[in-house]
Amino acid sequence: RCECFRRIEFDIYRKVPKDLTQPTYTGAFISILCCVFILFLFLSELTGFIATDIVNELYVDDPDKDSGGKIDVSLNISLPNLHCDLVGLDIQDEMGRHEVGHIDNSMKIPLNQGYGCRFEGEFTINKVPGNFHVSTHSATAQPQNPDMTHTIHKLSFGEKLQVQKVQGAFNALGGADRLSSNPLASHDYILKIVPTVYEDLSGRQRFSYQYTVANKEYVAYSHTGRIIPAIWFRYDLSPITVKYTERRQPFYRFITTICAIVGGTFTVAGIIDSCIFTASEAWKKIQIGKMS
Repeated sequence: RCECFRRIEFDIYRKVPKDLTQPTYTGAFISILCCVFILFLFLSELTGFIATDIVNELYVDDPDKDSGGKIDVSLNISLPNLHCDLVGLDIQDEMGRHEVGHIDNSMKIPLNQGYGCRFEGEFTINKVPGNFHVSTHSATAQPQNPDMTHTIHKLSFGEKLQVQKVQGAFNALGGADRLSSNPLASHDYILKIVPTVYEDLSGRQRFSYQYTVANKEYVAYSHTGRIIPAIWFRYDLSPITVKYTERRQPFYRFITTICAIVGGTFTVAGIIDSCIFTASEAWKKIQIGKMS
């Protein structure tokens, strides 16, 4: 008997007999609103728990140390008024690399019945300041008036990222149209390359590069006359790395939030119902007093 008595004494969830409770229309209405409100907040929290957030941060470091100091480049450019036999890609940098007429992993597609050319190429550059340029320098015979008007379809660095929530400048020059510029002008694109890391929920990292660009157009001359025009891409690397990390709300936080929503909603609803019931009872007593 003592053990049963102690168990009853420590029961903090004591029950009220049904004959001591009084249902009301106001209470029913508040209960329905309370359940609808809880359901709405629960679905909102569930959507937020299932979805992933992208958190970005900045730090100073080389994120892709296993790349061997190289960056993959993908270039796709059209020169509608320059024959494919004249188009070439040259690469040089501050480590002493000077390559004229790069042909590995590249393709030239004739345009405008052979009068133009579309150059598509993939190559690597060193992680030092340098440039690569599309020109006629590798041609056997230099043309008198090479037309360097062009359209850049794609210029990207590193691995391709296809993430909807990450809006970066991974192909900042994509769609650049210089068809109406001076045919004999050179074009300088000054690029600031920013290393970028994307880490998904599994911890897998992908390395890419964003870049900002400034450009100028000019006709160059020397003491011997006009210099052969070219399309220059001069690049430098930023020491700042941008990191995007996928994160999801922890499960314990989701459960805690749901408990807070349910408990808080019922508590507030109970207070409102109690106030309304007390006010209505007081009003009834006042009315009965007036009648008597």
